[in-house]
Amino acid sequence: MMNLNEALRMLRHRAGLTQKQLADMLELDRSSYTYYETGKTSPDPITLGKIARICGAPIEFFFEDEKDSF
Repeated sequence: MMNLNEALRMLRHRAGLTQKQLADMLELDRSSYTYYETGKTSPDPITLGKIARICGAPIEFFFEDEKDSF
């Protein structure tokens, strides 16, 4: 099962974006976004939705593995 920081990194790579490009689109410092991908912090639900939208994925992308754990 992939954790959130791994999913964020994979989705960003699939979209062909650098951390700086995505951070700029989210109006964040690159270091703030980097914390999401390293697992030091997690994005709030609104930011998570923005990331999904920017990268062209449904928000459910981040929770696909969760349904298997119930």
